[in-house]
Amino acid sequence: MGFVKEFKEFAIKGNAFDLAVGVIIGGAFGKIVTSVIDDLIMPIVAALVGKPDFSSIYFAMGKGAENIPAGSTLAKAKELAPDAAIFAYGNFITVAINFILLALVVFILVKTINKMRKTEAETPAAPAAPTATEQLLAEIRDELKKK
Repeated sequence: MGFVKEFKEFAIKGNAFDLAVGVIIGGAFGKIVTSVIDDLIMPIVAALVGKPDFSSIYFAMGKGAENIPAGSTLAKAKELAPDAAIFAYGNFITVAINFILLALVVFILVKTINKMRKTEAETPAAPAAPTATEQLLAEIRDELKKK
């Protein structure tokens, strides 16, 4: 029975609950960041570079590479030349851009939160009210000053 009680305390009161909340919020935040990257930033990159998605950029070499017409998609190139070595570096470029943008968004978020925490820490706390003993001593002092 002790094991079950310990597990319950661990799951409910321990860091496991905080971790679960963090994972859920992280998953939701990940979808938001993915949407920002895919729907807002990548179209700008596409306007500048000319392609919204770099995953179809590749370099074919070896046997059958000459059978691939220029401008073929990656899937079509693999279909036309199954024996060719296809160096598909475009997907890496897309993933790298997504990572850099995600890291930038997280950095800005953490920096903002740290700035807010610093502002809260710099705000001085209100002085504590005097205790009953301090009030009594102050009254005694005031009475002695009157005499």
